[in-house]
Amino acid sequence: MAITRSDGTTPSPADKGQARAIWNRLRRRYPTIATALDFTDPWQLLVSTVLSAQTTDDNVNRVTPVLFSRYPTPVDLAGAERSEVEGIVFSTGFYRQKSAAVIELAADLLERFDGVVPSTIEELVTLKGVGRKTASVVLAEAWGKPAIAVDTHVRRVANRLGLTRSQDPVKIEQDLKAVFPPDRWSGLSMRMIQFGRDVCDARRPRCPDCELRPICPFPGKTV
Repeated sequence: MAITRSDGTTPSPADKGQARAIWNRLRRRYPTIATALDFTDPWQLLVSTVLSAQTTDDNVNRVTPVLFSRYPTPVDLAGAERSEVEGIVFSTGFYRQKSAAVIELAADLLERFDGVVPSTIEELVTLKGVGRKTASVVLAEAWGKPAIAVDTHVRRVANRLGLTRSQDPVKIEQDLKAVFPPDRWSGLSMRMIQFGRDVCDARRPRCPDCELRPICPFPGKTV
């Protein structure tokens, strides 16, 4: 069954052809790609993704080995002293909010899912502090399920490439799912995120060096 866009319209063959051309160029640039967050299981990726808000993956990767060595399971983290967790995650920024968030997340996961990270987006987004972006990252990277995680990079790149006109993450996700087949959803997210970091910068996009420039409708392309 065809997926419609967030506005209810159905993409044309030309729209899907454009999406296919974008995919081919992104895949040539990034033949293989995965999240830069280090993890060994869905639980670690869930916590790491929550901690990654407003900071770099490298920053998160520097603190999670300490965090998970001290609190390896949801049981351990749910019973942690917040001040101790704050000291560990301090360098990721917003450390008070993040410490409270991961402790509450661990407790919620224990109470409602016996400490087992769910493998559906419907269940994941019911957890405290887990939105669709975090849930989609876990689905795609830990569970290997088709999912599109929309962050600021995906939002910017998708709008510039004419794949959506929305700024709302849920609508953007729907618009992308309408033109890309499910087997490309997970790889699309990570490629668009990396492309947004490497080339399609928010303030100074490197358009002259961009392999998508010939098919990009963005009116603000740099010379």
